[in-house]
Amino acid sequence: MLLEIDDLVAGYSALPVLNGISVAVREGEFVSIVGPNGAGKSTLFKTISGTVAAMSGGIRYDGHDLLAVPASQRPHLGIAHVPEGRQVFASMTVLENLEMGAYTAAGRRDWSRNLARIYEWFPVLKQRARQLAGTLSGGEQQMVAIGRGLASSPRLLMLDEPSMGLSPAIADFIFERLIDIRRDAKLTILLVEQRVAEALQFADHGYVLETGRVVLEGTHDTLQADDRVRRAYLGM
Repeated sequence: MLLEIDDLVAGYSALPVLNGISVAVREGEFVSIVGPNGAGKSTLFKTISGTVAAMSGGIRYDGHDLLAVPASQRPHLGIAHVPEGRQVFASMTVLENLEMGAYTAAGRRDWSRNLARIYEWFPVLKQRARQLAGTLSGGEQQMVAIGRGLASSPRLLMLDEPSMGLSPAIADFIFERLIDIRRDAKLTILLVEQRVAEALQFADHGYVLETGRVVLEGTHDTLQADDRVRRAYLGM
């Protein structure tokens, strides 16, 4: 198991947002986490990354007690977090943004290969390499954010709402590239996404979060066939 989250309680100050969550991600899997706004999906990612402190429970990553690892060191273990809202460095070029992702030892070692692959997956970034990231469209900025994560040579790529604010056509393009990236780079992908149908369609395994708890989990076929999921999230 690459990532094991066990009975995790986490949140802000004394108020827990996550109330005993358990999630397992095997190496090479595509796992989606869905649920309404305020369910705790982004807080879960921030706790894995270390920007939100856990109150209790455990997180193990590749045999490491992740909660004992400082947040600044977690990317060096192979964890890349592509945050909600893209958060590109607006006053830096596309290429400089990608270089910012390559600060891990693995990212520096693999920089030439990673850059070539990022440009292969997202050809528009090669065309815009010298352009300031803040002048790009929302979809292009999302490609930069994903590319910046990939530049660190991660084993686990965590994507928080990559379709947010994008047109359906661009969101579809992003999802299709994620499938290519997973296949080509043999990456493990953990996705938080509002577009539930797409998130479950591409996932090997999915979790439904509501009010800080896992209320359902299973394969994409199991979840897509569940009446509760169909009514609440698939509009059926």
